[in-house]
Amino acid sequence: MVDPHPAASTVELFRDDAHLRECTARVVSVDERGVRLDRTVFYPHGGGQAGDRGELVLADGRRVAIVDTRKGEQAGDIVHLPAVGQDALLAALEPGTELVARIDWTRRHRHMRFHTTTHLLCALVPHPVDGCSITADYARLDFHMSEPLDKEQLTAGLARLIGEAHAVTHRWISDAELDANPGLVRSMSVQPPRGAGRVRLLEIADVDLQPCGGTHVANTAEIGAVVVTKIEKKSAMTRRVVLGFAESAEGRS
Repeated sequence: MVDPHPAASTVELFRDDAHLRECTARVVSVDERGVRLDRTVFYPHGGGQAGDRGELVLADGRRVAIVDTRKGEQAGDIVHLPAVGQDALLAALEPGTELVARIDWTRRHRHMRFHTTTHLLCALVPHPVDGCSITADYARLDFHMSEPLDKEQLTAGLARLIGEAHAVTHRWISDAELDANPGLVRSMSVQPPRGAGRVRLLEIADVDLQPCGGTHVANTAEIGAVVVTKIEKKSAMTRRVVLGFAESAEGRS
């Protein structure tokens, strides 16, 4: 049995429940790089997914704006990057100070919807992935392949998988279990981290199963309408697929 909560500098609440919008936390340290907390709902940039933004709310109501979240220098550390011009507020964040960490939920949910869609795309395009980017405005996957892809066909395939309302869950396996099943790894550019003794598997029922530490929706129906906005030939062996939300694509037309 793999321990889902190993000892770490920052307890990563988003790993078990990506729908958490806020949590109470205590300040561990503040330095020129940012704010470290004992626990957080903020996802740090990684695996192609952008880091969360939001705010840290003090007991007296004052708010520290967080413009990005990154991994720290030490394994398990998460650093919350404050907006400039908040020195006086940051000075009040002494170690042990209790506050509420609150993400920009609208932005995060777009990340979750796009990230889950990229897994659906992997099921439709059975080729290794050698590049990935997930933002609030678009997502893209680069596939290691030479044959052409059809934009309308992929959009229709995504609509079908989203409409079928597949459950999205995760579980933890050991490094040894992953090593015994190398076919689970689809990405050539971002390999699952080894050494911590466990790897997080993301499963879309009857559709996709692969290691992933990102944030995702609970059911594909939660994604909503997504379209393939562009397919590019980046090299002889790379095809880039760019995704957008249908409402955003309509707004640009």
